[in-house]
Amino acid sequence: MSLNDDLTAVQRSLDDLDRSLGMLEKDLDPGGLDMRRVRTDASHLRESFALLRGTRPAERPAPEKVTIPDTPYDRSLWSDAEDDEGLGARDRRAP
Repeated sequence: MSLNDDLTAVQRSLDDLDRSLGMLEKDLDPGGLDMRRVRTDASHLRESFALLRGTRPAERPAPEKVTIPDTPYDRSLWSDAEDDEGLGARDRRAP
């Protein structure tokens, strides 16, 4: 799915939630504390999603692929190294 498809699916789900809450209010006390809390939470969710939808990231290009050869590395690259990896410089001591 693309980002746009995902955002559309979330919007449909929020719309379904509102419809379901409307049907639920018919059976429950619409002015009751629990129903008001659920309506407030649904409203906050809708507002948060609207903010998220407004800050969509730009489409990122595919990462560049780097080919790594199967040939062994040239050992001369490390023969004159000043430091041994992880051990520090040869003429210094750890504190």
